[in-house]
Amino acid sequence: MSQGPKLYDNKPKKAQLKQFQHHQKGKEFPSTSSGAASYTMGQPPPPPPQPPKESFARRYKFLWPLLLAVNFTVGAYLFMRTKKKDTNLAEEDVDLSPPVSTTPVTAPPVTETPSPVSSITQPLKLPEPIPESQQRELFKYILEEKRKVKPKDPEEKKRLDEEKAILKQFIRAKSIPQL
Repeated sequence: MSQGPKLYDNKPKKAQLKQFQHHQKGKEFPSTSSGAASYTMGQPPPPPPQPPKESFARRYKFLWPLLLAVNFTVGAYLFMRTKKKDTNLAEEDVDLSPPVSTTPVTAPPVTETPSPVSSITQPLKLPEPIPESQQRELFKYILEEKRKVKPKDPEEKKRLDEEKAILKQFIRAKSIPQL
């Protein structure tokens, strides 16, 4: 009776489809209005052929060089990190080991208890305050250096302008605040 829809290698033009549908109507069931009805009444089309299954390695062959490079890099990093730790530990072991003496010790070793570190330390000596005249000269120098800088983007230009404005305020002020 019905053979089902034909699968085309190339898409047919609308005119060819209309001729085919008109031809199918006249041949088989005059009551059906489209080729879709004959499709539902006929046999189901065979499933499309499955592409040959490639192995995982062949499907992702572009990832192998990347995977090897990352693996090598991580291995080298771990190797260098552990080697660095081992050398530090070996140096500390050598330094911490007590010297071996060849003379026999007759007196019992005296254990000295380390005196607790005094929590009172000498107060930090604050440097002498810089005179205002030198501070103004320093601010002028900084302002000149800020003027020489070429900003790369609008944000940096805005930041530089703000810093220059602050420096100008310090230079013009009658007294400079002490920090």
